[in-house]
Amino acid sequence: MKNIKRLLALSLAGALAVGMTACGNSDSGNSNAASQNSAEKEASAEKEASADSDAVYRTLDEIKESGTINIGVFSDKNPFGYVDENGEYQGYDVYFAERIGEDLGVDINYVSTEAANRIEYLQTGKVDIILANFTVTEERAEEVDFALPYMNVALGVVSRDDNVIESLDNWNSDDSIIVISGTTAETYLIDNYPDITLQKFDSYATAKEAFENGTSVAWANDNTEVIAFSLQNEGYTVGIPSLGSQDTIAPAVSKGNESLLSWLNDEIVSLGEENFFHADYEATLVDTYGTEYEESLVVEGGKAATAE
Repeated sequence: MKNIKRLLALSLAGALAVGMTACGNSDSGNSNAASQNSAEKEASAEKEASADSDAVYRTLDEIKESGTINIGVFSDKNPFGYVDENGEYQGYDVYFAERIGEDLGVDINYVSTEAANRIEYLQTGKVDIILANFTVTEERAEEVDFALPYMNVALGVVSRDDNVIESLDNWNSDDSIIVISGTTAETYLIDNYPDITLQKFDSYATAKEAFENGTSVAWANDNTEVIAFSLQNEGYTVGIPSLGSQDTIAPAVSKGNESLLSWLNDEIVSLGEENFFHADYEATLVDTYGTEYEESLVVEGGKAATAE
């Protein structure tokens, strides 16, 4: 199909060249044609790049013209992305998404996503942006484009009060840890603790249910999420609040969607000037975390602290 497109493009280019030669006696005609051709090339460059790379996405202008942006968020991960009792999306990521829609001047179509299908939803064009606690990693950056960060994160491990796990060294081979498929916790444990048995679940809700039912002695996930779980549920302690490196959470767009990526980066920088993400934290996370974690979690203007 790509070869056919290139042949058609070459044929069209040849036809245009012949047409311009035939009109060579008119300087104004040449100037107008060149100007129009330049504008057309600029307008279509991004879409041509998309076709060449097999990417599927809508440019910033196409989103604006449609009047709706599709944003992937979690629907079961309180307080970051969840559906409330009235069927409305709420949470830290959703608060940010609402501002994106407002500043773009478009409506928002929320698309419920799970950790394992975040990249797929971008690559297939099901969503324009992913805002679902998406940790930035080198491997993921090969498949999607990350904007500037808006939150700090590390991994954490939560366990029961009667058997608090404070280290993964000297692990009991009869025990297992719950992880969610497609998360950095899964990757980290496979790479660094290959002998630990992992119980993998596709969604936050099923992982939570399994952990509460006692199928594993611990649950590894983003520390923000396991801390929230322990604060919202009696009988649990985050014995390992930070595991591995300090990372960041950022929006993601389809690989090559430069216009949307550039707009998002400008938006994050602009929002930082008004301390937007602190306001987001205080509106959506403070009831869970209090003020103790605010400065360590929030990233303003895309300027994440560098961990030593």
